[in-house]
Amino acid sequence: MTSLGTPVLEVADLRVEFRTDEGRVPAVRGVSFQLHRGEVLGIVGESGSGKSVTSLAMMGLLAGSARVSGSVRLRGTELLGASDKALSRVRGQSIAMIFQDPMTSLNPVYPIGYQVAEAIRAHHDISRDAARTQALQLLDAVSIPNPAQRVDNYPHELSGGMRQRVVIAIAMANGPEVIIADEPTTALDVTVQAQILDALRSAKERTGATMLLITHDLGVIAGQADRVLVMYAGRVVEAGTVEEIFYTPRMPYTLGLLGSQPRLDMRRQRLHPISGAPPSALNLPSGCPFAPRCPLAAPVCEAEEPPLTGAGGHLSACHFSDQLVGLEPGDLFRPVSQDSEL
Repeated sequence: MTSLGTPVLEVADLRVEFRTDEGRVPAVRGVSFQLHRGEVLGIVGESGSGKSVTSLAMMGLLAGSARVSGSVRLRGTELLGASDKALSRVRGQSIAMIFQDPMTSLNPVYPIGYQVAEAIRAHHDISRDAARTQALQLLDAVSIPNPAQRVDNYPHELSGGMRQRVVIAIAMANGPEVIIADEPTTALDVTVQAQILDALRSAKERTGATMLLITHDLGVIAGQADRVLVMYAGRVVEAGTVEEIFYTPRMPYTLGLLGSQPRLDMRRQRLHPISGAPPSALNLPSGCPFAPRCPLAAPVCEAEEPPLTGAGGHLSACHFSDQLVGLEPGDLFRPVSQDSEL
């Protein structure tokens, strides 16, 4: 359930370029969105679409070779251009981030309880014993089995799913207003994935935070998000509610992503994936970047990149969005072999 009113987070015309020996690489091109309290916004797209770079730019975590412009406002306070000291007060307390690989977030030489407690003490003047008590409560909140025993375990003594839950506990530690989850279920089996998603829901409910959920898995988005941004070649190519994106897509790329997603309720239906690969950000084609892979591509697509437009909150960047009304993935994309045994 979303909450209207003043946005918690406002991102406007966010752009990121990397300076390389081969030239400038436009990794993010004019991304804009707003997040309200209690809302979950999903960002989806193939690898290299700019999803993670967008989140890292918002947190001020990109390398010095990155040139970032635009605006990122948290409750009206501009974050882009803020000093590292100022951002350190925001990270973990107002905005928390859950990274894809928990082993890169956890320190292998400290017990997990110590790391959760230190996240609390970094922003609050409390004793180690009080912080440890809160750490135990947080580990229990994310369903770590026997938290009183696990609290002194080291990261390598836990499974991948439990390590990810520890990282979620750290994100919850200071009751942030925004939680950014970057591919939180990657490389986990479906059972553990469901447990992690339950832990994310608990984190959101416990903190009252808004959430930015970044993933390539449309199934995760379907069960978690209120609104969706679809990214391709560094920009948003479609935006809308979950229902609009899943049932009335207005961008061929979105339709192709849906056709690539296996569904348990349609086990015998063939998949209809997108052929080819995303373009290199170093050498984006003129016009629409998706045109070389798009079955609807016409000369205008190669000559002019379509703007992101539409009625209400459902926006798309396609010259032929009206032609997608009522189409299924199989109407545009070729099927792959059918597995009749599933």
